[in-house]
Amino acid sequence: MLTDGKVTQNSQNKKINIKGNLFSFDKPMIMGILNLTNDSFFDGGCYNDFDKAIKRAENIVMEGADIIDIGACSTRPGAKLVDKEEEIEKIVPVLKEIRKRFPSILISIDTVWADVVKATADCGADIINDISGGEFDEKMFDEVTKQKLPYILTHTNTTPDRMQKEIHYNNLYLDMCQYFSKKINTLREKGVIDIILDLGYGFGKTLQMNYFLLAHQKEFSLFSLPILTGISRKSMIYKPLNLTPQEVLAETSFLHNFALQNGADILRVHDVKTAVNCVKLYQLYKNNEL
Repeated sequence: MLTDGKVTQNSQNKKINIKGNLFSFDKPMIMGILNLTNDSFFDGGCYNDFDKAIKRAENIVMEGADIIDIGACSTRPGAKLVDKEEEIEKIVPVLKEIRKRFPSILISIDTVWADVVKATADCGADIINDISGGEFDEKMFDEVTKQKLPYILTHTNTTPDRMQKEIHYNNLYLDMCQYFSKKINTLREKGVIDIILDLGYGFGKTLQMNYFLLAHQKEFSLFSLPILTGISRKSMIYKPLNLTPQEVLAETSFLHNFALQNGADILRVHDVKTAVNCVKLYQLYKNNEL
């Protein structure tokens, strides 16, 4: 493996510390997506006003999610980044209301900007979900360190508007291991202990690469960190079937089963109730293996 020796290969007992509370992954977690955007590939425009966003959060909680992931910038391939001021304006009022209504739910903030991390940490954010791996804002890692929040480290190759135009790897798996190893060590040196890995399905990968990663996802457990899988209704599912994102709920659930078998600790999903049921059935299967 192309690592520099600072990561371990023990994949057991993965845990993260969130504000003094230790969370284990004996049971996979469900992260429900709350998009405050106009242009997300599946539900853009559905929750872009305050009342609709709060109703969506209520549904995510009632359907059994462990985490709400709030984002105000679409990161679909081809999308342009939203500036930090607009993200703060959209996210903070919704975050405050969700925190007031559901004090025990975990909340992650989907952003690439350090200033958004600062603004939302002050309002009750628990986790930072950065699809850029700290590449789009040089202050990101320092701000996450300062706020002492767990960090979701995603593999991506460049900005969303260019990621599918610049797909170049010598060896996908080894290149990704090198990327994660370098980023993890930088975060550790700064004092960030609680890290979750996201392989970045659809971010600068071909269709074949996405399925290779799904089949080999468990091998990234060599970093001994929780793995988040975000494939819900993505083009890797609907495009080869000549369907739309709205038509592939069953197909998404089918692949979630493989994600769970291959080491997913968190599923990031649009359809919370279905994913919760998928995990329940997976647990029944897992607990009765010979």
